[in-house]
Amino acid sequence: MKKKMITLALVLVATLTWSQSTITKVDAEKSKIHWLAKKVTGQHEGFIQLADGELVMENDQIAGGTFTVNMQSLYATDLTGEYKDKLEGHLKSDDFFGVEKFPTATLSITKSEMKMKNHYAMEANLTIKGITNPVLFEMHVEGNTGSTKLVVDRSKYDIRYGSNSFFDNLGDKAIYDEFELEINLVF
Repeated sequence: MKKKMITLALVLVATLTWSQSTITKVDAEKSKIHWLAKKVTGQHEGFIQLADGELVMENDQIAGGTFTVNMQSLYATDLTGEYKDKLEGHLKSDDFFGVEKFPTATLSITKSEMKMKNHYAMEANLTIKGITNPVLFEMHVEGNTGSTKLVVDRSKYDIRYGSNSFFDNLGDKAIYDEFELEINLVF
């Protein structure tokens, strides 16, 4: 009986050790998030900073993760001077991201499946302006870097300004609902 208990205890310890998760911190300073938003008459682009992030690893594969974005860091790179200041101020206002009330956005990976070497299909919850919706994306991982492109429908986060989904007859003043995030992580 004593041998069975010791054997059972060893199997339990080995199982727990084998299935433990590890946390890999993301280097927020070196990671980059590029945004691109389009409208009928053109587009704007820029960057936003990652505040922090981590990946959950199981058996050397991504099993989950959480990321926080500093919405107050949003800036445009396609304009200068007064026009740059106006665009950034408008994007930070309640018409768009309301960064005073919602200073961060979060992404939490809920499911990750390796499709091929270094390439994952991900399911996650994205929270912007306190509203959470599921998103799907793919991530390529190589060494200590990961990259993905995420397409976000702003109308799902109550960002209505200039949207044909909410307003009629906008003509060439319409801003498309979807914007792109090109994310390059360093960990």
